[in-house]
Amino acid sequence: MKILTIDDQTLILLSVEKRLQELGYTVMKADTGKDGLTIFSSFEPDLVLVDINMPDMNGLDVVERIRAMEKKKTPILVMSGNTDEDIIMKGFELGVDDYMKKPVSLNEMVARIKRLIGSPKLQHISIDADARMLQKHCVGVVIPCYNEEERLSSKEFKDFAHKNLGYHLCFVNDGSTDNTLEVLEELRAGNQNNISVYNCKKNGGKAEAVRQGMLHLEQDSQLDYIGFLDADLSTDFRDFDELVQTLEDSEYKIVSGSRMSRMGANITKESARKIISMTINLIIRSILKMPFNDTQCGAKILERDIVKMLFDKPFITKWLFDVEIFMRMRKHYGKQEVQKYICEQPLKRWIHADGSKLSMKDSIKIVGQLAKIAVVYK
Repeated sequence: MKILTIDDQTLILLSVEKRLQELGYTVMKADTGKDGLTIFSSFEPDLVLVDINMPDMNGLDVVERIRAMEKKKTPILVMSGNTDEDIIMKGFELGVDDYMKKPVSLNEMVARIKRLIGSPKLQHISIDADARMLQKHCVGVVIPCYNEEERLSSKEFKDFAHKNLGYHLCFVNDGSTDNTLEVLEELRAGNQNNISVYNCKKNGGKAEAVRQGMLHLEQDSQLDYIGFLDADLSTDFRDFDELVQTLEDSEYKIVSGSRMSRMGANITKESARKIISMTINLIIRSILKMPFNDTQCGAKILERDIVKMLFDKPFITKWLFDVEIFMRMRKHYGKQEVQKYICEQPLKRWIHADGSKLSMKDSIKIVGQLAKIAVVYK
């Protein structure tokens, strides 16, 4: 049995192809509607699996062309993050047989395909116990690493990349002097579609590592959102995914995590660091002139279209680039307008990890760096 998959996001295509091939289907894939139509004519698939939101020719146009050109009615299954009811109804009017809304599990996708065309002969459709998910949008995550061989939780990263197929994790090795690069390469082995390693030969500091990683991922057109996360996973992956969901369901351009202590949240900090953080945050709020509670949380997600504007130029500080990001946003959109595009979302879980690179001495230096930011971005 032959299946043609059409989607402009490679992360989705490769995951779908792998699962269907495991189950005995013959799969051809296309990353544009035009290529999909060309393959359709020669491949003569038993089923077409197509996305709606594609740049050159959208999924509805593909469906309409297929229905106009074929003699027999090939089953067409739409799998898309577009949940607009008018679009869905238009799809059925054009002749689609089923419509799946992302996020959706691979198990559900397989069950719907089996319902439409059955399973390959002598093949038993097994259920994937991991409930691997195809996300509504593709997300790139930069994870800066400097001498992290002892703190990198390979299993957690692998498990997340395995189960969340719309995510791409990009680890940036910031000129580490230990075995961090070797650990990262081991982490990437077998997960090349969802994990990459960007190696900086010289240590440039966290700000530059994040900047390089963000610009690197910005070149990947399949990614809708790009963010960054600390390698120690002090911010839980579940919380990061909730930041993404907020961005998906809103008009915000940045959603930033916040380590606010509140009822029902597991937020732990060392007492000394907590006092220092509160003092620094007060200074930052006076500089930004925006009501932020926690600019320095290492978990943020951004719309892809603002990444180049924010990260094209090097930052003037190594540790306070988060503040510079918001200052650049304010300069670009204006003091009043900018607050419509930034959301600060409290985390449900955050735990201070041992081995932090920021010392008490560094905390004192921060005050001087904040003064520098205030002058440069005035």
